[in-house]
Amino acid sequence: MSEVEQSQGGREKIWLEKYRPQRLSEVVGQEAITERLQSYVDRDDLSHMLFSGPAGVGKTTSAIAIARELYGDDWEENFLELNASDERGIDVVRDRVKSFARTSFGGYNYRIIFLDEADALTSDAQSALRRTMEQFSNNVRFILSCNYSSQIIDPIQSRCAVFRFGPLPDDAIEHQVREIAATEGIELTDAGIDALVYVAGGDMRAAINGLQAAAVTGQVVDEEAVFEITSTARPEEIEEMVTRALDGDFTGARSQLDRLLTDEGIAGGDIIDQLHRSVWEFELDDEAAVRLLDRIGEADYRITTGANERIQLEALLASVSLSS
Repeated sequence: MSEVEQSQGGREKIWLEKYRPQRLSEVVGQEAITERLQSYVDRDDLSHMLFSGPAGVGKTTSAIAIARELYGDDWEENFLELNASDERGIDVVRDRVKSFARTSFGGYNYRIIFLDEADALTSDAQSALRRTMEQFSNNVRFILSCNYSSQIIDPIQSRCAVFRFGPLPDDAIEHQVREIAATEGIELTDAGIDALVYVAGGDMRAAINGLQAAAVTGQVVDEEAVFEITSTARPEEIEEMVTRALDGDFTGARSQLDRLLTDEGIAGGDIIDQLHRSVWEFELDDEAAVRLLDRIGEADYRITTGANERIQLEALLASVSLSS
């Protein structure tokens, strides 16, 4: 393994930071968006921006890359990053944002405030943010990042250029994973790459963290190592469980579920996610697929609202078995 960059205190950097793209042109899988962003940077004329999309697809990386290209070595002094999920109240908008916006800066037309997980801000905080955006529009540009743009109030959305990031394509994740493995001197099998791509599900952060975790053992990173370290069920295990239920074998399907939950320690919510991703691989007719999706959605809702995972998953399998 190659030498790893050292962070403060002599500890190794996690690969997520070590291999974070430094420029917009290095962000993979979002070329249509980064080209638009690059045009703003080239003109040095940013507007307020709203980045929406799932986790691990390049929203934060793109914001930091914009700051690096605009400010060079001074980017950290002109870029304020806040996480709204940690600081949800109106005080963060009134105090920290305003304090940063009011401070002086030299040689630049504006500074950037990046508000991550902005959809976690309360309505009052978003209203305060809207007024702050108006008050400091001459010398501050806001970049807001969220998973769901529908949670952002309309007055803020109308003030921003909206960029919708989608899940990263499998080939983009595979390319990045191969490059990191080659740089670090890791032996990575083709099956291991396929497993990382599957586990990631369009999330580059999950792929890189999974690779680093699997590589800690110092052995070959193969399919078994990836699924074990990420606590993810193999696609064929999920398929076997559902196939048994579809064949009316509830006892066999329940036994498979019990093994996933107990022996492998996989969370019920993760099993639901994998079930949802695998529905169209079961060769069901459209009507059966719709019924299965309906039951998966119901179980997912109940689990997220606090219901017992095992009971809901067993009920899902029982429902599938009864209707088979």
